[in-house]
Amino acid sequence: MEILSFKYTKTCCKVSLFLGMLLFFQVAIGQAGFEPLEQFLNNSKKELGKNYVCMVYHDGKLAFKKEAGDLKTNTQIPIAGSSKWLTTALVMTFVDQGKLNLDDKVSTYLPIFATYGKAYITIRQCLSHLTGIQAPVGVGNLLQKTKFNTLEEEVNAFASKREIQDNPGVAFRYSNIGLNIAARVLEVISKKQFDQLMAERIFRPLNMRNSSFYSNKAVNPSDGAVATAADYMNFLNMLLNKGMFNNRRILSEKAIEEMEKPEMNLNMVQYAPAIGTGYVYALGAWIINSNEQGMATALAAPGSNGCYPWIDICHHYAALIFETGKNGEQKKDWYIQLKNNVDDIIPGNCK
Repeated sequence: MEILSFKYTKTCCKVSLFLGMLLFFQVAIGQAGFEPLEQFLNNSKKELGKNYVCMVYHDGKLAFKKEAGDLKTNTQIPIAGSSKWLTTALVMTFVDQGKLNLDDKVSTYLPIFATYGKAYITIRQCLSHLTGIQAPVGVGNLLQKTKFNTLEEEVNAFASKREIQDNPGVAFRYSNIGLNIAARVLEVISKKQFDQLMAERIFRPLNMRNSSFYSNKAVNPSDGAVATAADYMNFLNMLLNKGMFNNRRILSEKAIEEMEKPEMNLNMVQYAPAIGTGYVYALGAWIINSNEQGMATALAAPGSNGCYPWIDICHHYAALIFETGKNGEQKKDWYIQLKNNVDDIIPGNCK
C-alpha cells in the first residue's frame, strides 16, 4: 500500500505540474504580441499612478490583462460617466420590445414636461444631450444629484425649474439631464425602479454580478454606477458582438446600429468636457473614430474618475482602462495614445 501510495502521489505531482505549465502557457499565449502595450503602461506612471486595470478582449477571448496596485479586475469602483452607456443599453431593451420609440416625446410619459413648455423633447434627444434644457456644467452639474431623494423628484425639477436654452435637437450640452429623464420614463412604463430594471435587463444577463446603481438618495443613471473592470468588459463584449453575449441575445442588431449612429455635429456643441472635445456623440457614447462616410468605427464612454472603456469595430476588439484617479477628463491625448498602441497590435479591416 505504501508503494502504491508513493506512485500515486508521484503521478499526481507530475499531473499537477503539467497542468500548472499549461495554465502558464495559456496566459503567456494570451498576452503574446502585447509587449508594446505592456511597456507603454509601465512608462505611464505619471498618468496612471499606482492603481489601475487594463483589459483587451479580442477574437473571442481576453487577449490582455494588466493589474497594478490594489485595483484588480474584480474590484468594484464608481465609474461616473461610463454609466451613460449602460443606461442607453437599458433604454434600447424597451425599444426592442416595442414599448418605447426613440422619437417618442418625453411628455407622452411624463406630462409635467408639457405643462412647463417642454413638450417636444424626445427620448433620442435625451440620450444624445440635445434636450435644450439649461444645465450647469462641471462641478455644478455633479452636485445636482445630491439634492433629491428620488429620480422622480429630480426629473420633475428638470421640467418645472430649468429653463429651455435652445429648441430641442439644436444645441449639444453634455450633462446628467437627458439620460436621467429617459431613465425616469422607463420607471413609468414598467412601474419598476431604475436600479431594479438595470439588474433584470442588463446586469444579470451579462453576468455583471458586482455592478449596481443602488443609492440611498436619488439613483443617478448618468453617473451613478459602480462596477468592476471584468463586469464592464462583459458589457463591451456584448456591444462588440452586435448584441450577443454567451450565445444569448441581449440587444437586437438594429439597437446596436442605432447606438452607433452620430446624433449631432460639432457646430451644435455648446458644452462638452475636455475629453469629448472634437468628437461627435452617438447614443450614450462618443464616436472617437469614424470612416469616410461619418459612421462610427470606434466608440467610448469615459468617466471623469479615470474610467475609459471603448470598442473598436474596425479592429474588432473591446478594451478598457479603469483607475482610481480624478483627472480622467484631462487625459484625452493619453487615451488616444493608449488606443493607438492597441490598434497597432490588432489589425483592422475598415477603410
